[in-house]
Amino acid sequence: MGPIEQADIWLFRLLNGHQACPAADDLMLFLTNAGLSLHLLFLAATFMIVRRGKDGLFILILAAIAVGIADFAASGIMKPLFHRVRPCFALEGVRLLVAQSHSWSFASSHAANAAAVATTVWIFFRGGAPVDRAYVLLMAAYGLLVAFSRIYVGVHYPGDVLGGIAIGIASASLVYTVAAWTVKRFVHGAAMRNTGSWP
Repeated sequence: MGPIEQADIWLFRLLNGHQACPAADDLMLFLTNAGLSLHLLFLAATFMIVRRGKDGLFILILAAIAVGIADFAASGIMKPLFHRVRPCFALEGVRLLVAQSHSWSFASSHAANAAAVATTVWIFFRGGAPVDRAYVLLMAAYGLLVAFSRIYVGVHYPGDVLGGIAIGIASASLVYTVAAWTVKRFVHGAAMRNTGSWP
């Protein structure tokens, strides 16, 4: 066992057991269960559309694509590739708060998906009005709490969560880059050609 894995296990035990607070159990269970917190994502999506109209719908579609890529990268590529056993099955004395199937641990798809949404929101709303910047902070906080909840409930190491966050950020950045290039190349390009200003 290398020093990085040892540090990962030490930090997991610190966050899962020693720093656990029974009063926070309900909040962590709420955040880690996508079905329970689905209405929060609905409100977040509604905010996009209310603030940006048709552009907000476009942003929502990009966020959904980013989540799809992040989820596939974490669950469909990284987990089968690394075959890391979840801490609740590999370690003794884990404080496990949820039923968990024997799927692989690295990387956390919950963290990847939440980071993909938060990154998309940051890209499009960070330079807006104060209410937009507040929205960015709320979504970032939500994403971080969702990621932390996976450690707290005993199903992921901190390294799994950090890997998932990196995947989510990369996925959202890739989707935005491709979308921006496509819009500039085809939509704006067609408009300039139609007005006769295209070289």
